[in-house]
Amino acid sequence: MTAFITHWWKSARLDRLALFALAWLALGLPAPALAQAAQPEVKLLQLERSADSLLLSANIEFQLSAAVEDALLKGVPVIFVAEAEVLRERWYWADKRLASTVRQMRLSHHPMTRRWRLSLSSGENPASGAALNLNFESLAEALATISRLSSWRIADWAELEPDARHQLQFRFRLDVGQLPRPMQIGTLGQNDWNISVSVTQKFVPGEIR
Repeated sequence: MTAFITHWWKSARLDRLALFALAWLALGLPAPALAQAAQPEVKLLQLERSADSLLLSANIEFQLSAAVEDALLKGVPVIFVAEAEVLRERWYWADKRLASTVRQMRLSHHPMTRRWRLSLSSGENPASGAALNLNFESLAEALATISRLSSWRIADWAELEPDARHQLQFRFRLDVGQLPRPMQIGTLGQNDWNISVSVTQKFVPGEIR
């Protein structure tokens, strides 16, 4: 008897779920979100040589969640960080770090002017360096600039060995650690604020043009 009741209850529950789904589609309502937003992705990662430097170009595809966009519209700036590290591989010991640099991109919105401001700074300690300030009419324009890194100097060419195997470690993220303290606590465990991607690429300097 107990087994029969259990079977009947499971069947009835499945029937109710099926009816709910059909009613949802019939009313033309959007399906409830079951999957998370697409994860950030590095679409392009390219190295090139200038006269005395190793340069990096990258395209990152990512989306802001409604929570991040809402915070921006309320006047809370957010900071995106790109990090590049160059290592020389060594079979007999740990890889040797040759260069490391960081680029910070501080995005903010000004409600009075309805314009977006982006401050760019680079170096081993970007907070202490000079910043380039750009203004945009729309959020889409500002995000397009953040998502494209062009000819970013990441190492001195003289530090590289032309015929040795090297490794580039590239990371891009939204730095929740630089949000106001109460917001840092509120974002713990929230996927809405998890924008992060990393890529590793091997290369031989002598093969770069």
